[in-house]
Amino acid sequence: MRFTDYIETSFSNLWKMKLRTFLTTFGVVIGIGALVSMFAFGKGMQNNVTSTFNELGLFNYISVFPRSAERNQNNSDHYDPDDQGYIPPAKDINQPVRILDEDFVKELSAIEGVEAAFPEIRFPAMVRFNDKENFEMIQALPAQISKTGFIKLREGSFFDSDEENSVLISDSMLRNMGIKDAKSVIGKKLEISTLAFELSIESLPNILSFLQGKGLPFSSKNYQFTISGVMELTGMSGPIAMRTNILIPAGISEKMKKIQITSISDIFQSIGQPQGYSMVGIKLKDPKYIDSVKKWVEDSGFNTFALIDQLEEIKRMFIFMDLFFFAIAMIAITVASLGIVNTLVMSILERYREIGIMKAVGASNGDIKKIFLFEAGLIGFLGGVFGLALGWIVSTIINLIANQILSGQGVPHMSYFSFPLWLCLGSITFSILISLLAGIYPTIRASKVDPVVALRHD
Repeated sequence: MRFTDYIETSFSNLWKMKLRTFLTTFGVVIGIGALVSMFAFGKGMQNNVTSTFNELGLFNYISVFPRSAERNQNNSDHYDPDDQGYIPPAKDINQPVRILDEDFVKELSAIEGVEAAFPEIRFPAMVRFNDKENFEMIQALPAQISKTGFIKLREGSFFDSDEENSVLISDSMLRNMGIKDAKSVIGKKLEISTLAFELSIESLPNILSFLQGKGLPFSSKNYQFTISGVMELTGMSGPIAMRTNILIPAGISEKMKKIQITSISDIFQSIGQPQGYSMVGIKLKDPKYIDSVKKWVEDSGFNTFALIDQLEEIKRMFIFMDLFFFAIAMIAITVASLGIVNTLVMSILERYREIGIMKAVGASNGDIKKIFLFEAGLIGFLGGVFGLALGWIVSTIINLIANQILSGQGVPHMSYFSFPLWLCLGSITFSILISLLAGIYPTIRASKVDPVVALRHD
């Protein structure tokens, strides 16, 4: 028999039992559809993470933390980005502890490959806008960093210099205030009220009240800013920790009277302990400078954290996620395989006499095996094609619904599923292979049919 004869015979045999073939194939469709959609989700999320990091240039950043020998003796080696006061453990706890100060930032800026070095400056303040008040942690950022692409704007523009009296606010802050049109706030005034320690003669009554436990020696300072842009709040998205709804220029921040708190650990620092920044960010000209800059920083007595070092760990996480999805999808595929076995075994019983006739007229055991293997493979091919289509349709619907829901929360539109060519072709091939494996037992059983016994079979 020719190759085309096997295909024609397989189609003819399956068409004779249309309902059974449909139900068996539909089981394969469900299994492959689940497998494809789950893998597509994992691949889509991986693409979103890596493309976002590349787009924002986050692999060009290094975070620098001070070493604390006393604290490192009790800390684990795991970095927890949710712990704002976390300081990575020192490699050598006996090494003298240096301070992250302005002098060190200037040293960093002079290193080859460093485009900019800047400290994390955050302080509490009361923000007044549109007749509403909100307590916020204000973050100061150099103008040159704000223009690197790390911050995305919905409306307006960045501040042009560190001395510009402008401010960036987040779209989530506008939503909390009930403002839907981000463009309408551009150019409007916003007031920031900070708290500052007052130890002057004028504040003597407040100091005395504080000593008596009746108050605090603080005074409030008000500053007016012009809203220049509305930014997308990105949250913990890399070595630059964007954990604020308000961004102001670093130069303006230095002139403001304020209580600077970059992390919870700042509150518990002893009075005699040298003060410094809790973190300094480094933006490199190219990722190739990461190793040399990290070595210089660590030799200077500080700890570092770079996202590019975590890339392999991120990839391993996605591999485990894919394996988990594969295990779930294999349950449905196993059930579908049992359906293929059942369909072919029933087909053998129904075509027992037909198989005997084929053998009597010269068909070999190999010919019989090929006929049933082609039938199994055809079920797998149809299941793979329609399963791929089902997975794509379901994924598209879920993607539309997810974007519709998340867009109301300010999350930008993105594709949560990805269908690369290898996944499309691999799913069909995998479906055929699984079906062929399921057809091995029925095929062997069909080839062992005795033609004499089969011809006597009613």
